Amino acid sequence: MEPPIDPTVVAPFLVAVALMELTPGPNMGWLALVSLSQGRAAGLAAVVGITLGLTLWMVAAAFGLTEVVLRWPALYQAIRWAGVGFLLWLAWDAWRSAGDGAGVAPVAMRRRALFRRGLIGNLLNPKAALLYVVLLPGFMRPDHGSTLAQALTLGALHVLVSVVVHTTIVLTAARAGGALLTRAQGPMLRAAMALGLVAIAAWTAWETRA
Repeated sequence: MEPPIDPTVVAPFLVAVALMELTPGPNMGWLALVSLSQGRAAGLAAVVGITLGLTLWMVAAAFGLTEVVLRWPALYQAIRWAGVGFLLWLAWDAWRSAGDGAGVAPVAMRRRALFRRGLIGNLLNPKAALLYVVLLPGFMRPDHGSTLAQALTLGALHVLVSVVVHTTIVLTAARAGGALLTRAQGPMLRAAMALGLVAIAAWTAWETRA
């Protein structure tokens, strides 16, 4: 049975997406902050949300839906600034919690919130649409088979690479943050996270500019 993609493109594609995922970006910064301040389980919950968001963008790109975002500059900018605004809201939420001495939410509730934030943050990241629209065609072979099957297969490989990279970030940051969590108080960590999220919001605005 013929594979859905040309086997000769697999290795260069994996190298390309690995380099892209290892380039510092909003997901990497946010996951590091979450894992440093809340630990491994919290970081992994965020990874699940991010992965679902990337998967939805990938499926949309495979069916040609993300081209609509790129063809309509106003829509692209609306998604872009909504994503920046969402990060700033997260920063404000962290800062407010640091200052009001609010009690800690149950663990399960915190993890669900991190999952949702990872999902929403990626759905509001138009750079994910740009990645699939620009990157995938260069590794697809029209004469090899179904373009939809090729797009979905390559997209799934990218999602798999992103899971490996993001999980590694979480485990590394959580291990480094273990000592920090024993020395610093919760409000201090959340205030630091708020400032970090502001920096990530500015970073996102710059990186997604058209």
